[in-house]
Amino acid sequence: MRTHQHRSPVTALTTVRNLGILAHVDAGKTTVTERILYTTGTTHKRGEVHDGTTITDFDSQERDRGITIFAAAVSCTWDGHRINLIDTPGHVDFADEVERSLRVLDGAIAVFDAVAGVEPQSESVWHQADRHSVPRIAFVNKLDRAGADLDTAVASIRDRLHTVPLVVQLPIGAEDAFRGVVDLVRMRALVWADGAEAYEEGEVPDGLREEAARRRRLLEEAVAELHPAALEEFCVRSELSEETLTGALRDLTRTGEGVVVLCGSAYRNRGVEPLLEAVVAYLPSPLDVPPVRGTLDGAVQERAADPQGPFAALAFKVNATATGRLTYLRVYAGTIRKGETVLDATTRRSERVGRILRVQADRHVDVDAAVAGDIVAVIGPKAVRPGATLCAPGAPLVLEPPTVADPVVSVAVEARRSTDTERLMAALVRLAEEDPSLVVRTDPETGQTVLSGMGELHLEVAAEKIRRDHGLDVRVGRPQVAHRETLVRGVSGLVYRHVKQDGGAGQFAHVVIDVEPLEATGGDGGEEAAEFAFGSAVVGGRVPQEYVRAVEAGCRDALSEGPLGGHPVTGVRVTLTDGATHPKDSSEMAFRTAGRFALREALRASAMVLLEPVVEVTVTVPGDAVGGVLGDLAARRGRVSGSTTRGGAAVVTATVPLAELFGYATRLRSRTQGRGTFTTRATGYAPAPAVTASGTG
Repeated sequence: MRTHQHRSPVTALTTVRNLGILAHVDAGKTTVTERILYTTGTTHKRGEVHDGTTITDFDSQERDRGITIFAAAVSCTWDGHRINLIDTPGHVDFADEVERSLRVLDGAIAVFDAVAGVEPQSESVWHQADRHSVPRIAFVNKLDRAGADLDTAVASIRDRLHTVPLVVQLPIGAEDAFRGVVDLVRMRALVWADGAEAYEEGEVPDGLREEAARRRRLLEEAVAELHPAALEEFCVRSELSEETLTGALRDLTRTGEGVVVLCGSAYRNRGVEPLLEAVVAYLPSPLDVPPVRGTLDGAVQERAADPQGPFAALAFKVNATATGRLTYLRVYAGTIRKGETVLDATTRRSERVGRILRVQADRHVDVDAAVAGDIVAVIGPKAVRPGATLCAPGAPLVLEPPTVADPVVSVAVEARRSTDTERLMAALVRLAEEDPSLVVRTDPETGQTVLSGMGELHLEVAAEKIRRDHGLDVRVGRPQVAHRETLVRGVSGLVYRHVKQDGGAGQFAHVVIDVEPLEATGGDGGEEAAEFAFGSAVVGGRVPQEYVRAVEAGCRDALSEGPLGGHPVTGVRVTLTDGATHPKDSSEMAFRTAGRFALREALRASAMVLLEPVVEVTVTVPGDAVGGVLGDLAARRGRVSGSTTRGGAAVVTATVPLAELFGYATRLRSRTQGRGTFTTRATGYAPAPAVTASGTG
């Protein structure tokens, strides 16, 4: 039996791993995290999602709903390494929380259901990790379930994620009889006896030796195809040594050319120790990733992960708690000590760091300092927002913040008692500070307070948070989707002349523009309309360059409200073809005004269409309920794109307008006697029926 010494935390950067757990909802992310904490000795009792006893799903709403809503950070030690772990949400409505976490991680564990394989949201978070170049290893979970099949899950990883899976384990036993794995790198069997806390290591069982040898050979061939040094050894010896194979797997993981695949059952605590060993062996330390890049006065600078260098950190999460405002930081360079003053480079404000905390979800341990590579929370900063850069006052730097998606659903919110209106506004502002994907505004026509977010569940959670945390009784209106407007057919040679003379210096600007539709670009979830492109074809210097930039700025101003219903306009290409200036009265302001009014006039003269957000819906139902579900999807303007059978249930995939899905969960439950489930994934925008063109978003 193999045992591990749980050493005290160390600060050497080579022994630090910053990683996240990524997956589709219900694939077992939180259970994997809980088992890691238990296996490393961080907790002494196994937390269970169904019992509401997990460490990372500590919020009351998470426990009530049984899903992860807020990214939770925890730290643990394993074999002399400190692992900073972030358990991320799997629901599409909280993809922005995943985006902010991925921005500060060096690696990730992608968890897949052994029955379902790659599901829609696991595909989305995988592509999010691709954008951030985050190295990953894969863990195929729930091998103890009926219908679990490692090979089918691996095939879906290859086909849907377009990566090379490098399978390093072979299951011992299937479904209920799953009891261990064969480690194909060391060619040893790891078996967990019922109730055992750790695995027993031994020889590969006789009945699996031939299959294990075959799979080891496939692994060596796959690695040799991708890794030059491994190929060289393979050509000479016709096999790879354990050292060469391990080194090649590490290199391929860190470059993203391949993904190491492990398997197990987190619920039964089988496969967790090998997963931790793979984290240490294959995922990078802060020293193994490129230096972070930032800007200073327009110039790009790099900061290496050096505790002795100038301090630089990115705030990726803000959480207001009863004990104070927590700001979560990824420290990229330098060292920060409690009591020090830092600069918020985004706002140029000075902030004092009163306390530094090592985070264990909702529990915290005070530390005196944090160094490059650390993920910690600080108390003291009063106005730092997610995405802000904190740095040494004498060495300012602005790091690229995480991108924030545009909200797609809005609801009107009001306090039931008029005396609570001011408290409600304060609560909404605080919510928006914590979660940048929530937007609060006042509707200029109705005077209502409008809260916008990423989905119906996102807004439900926000409203419930106001009720529970602030004790406010609020009314929430029916959700409304955020429409867009786009061009179907544009206009050419539109002339706009801006002349204003009212005493003093006048304003003069003459522009001629062509307006046409902008080609769609392929996004992760399908085709998405590109937003805006601007070009100039003016010759002979008839419009100076600074005025061309002003015309572009004016055109961008005009995109905020379209002619159909005042919705934002997308998918437009504008070309400035000609213009004229006045020696005294022309200015950047005049040309910006001309650009704004010229494009507004052009859009009114163009053929426009209203767009509505659409999502890909994956519905899993018993076979006898498929007919009713298909009919219901058709009634909701859904277009069915596929139907398969998986584990005795039917899985239907369809593209449906988001507005038609409000209340769908209740409808599906009633149609399937509570046996149907569904998940969604945003895929962009599509033309809305003419009847909705006069609606508001």
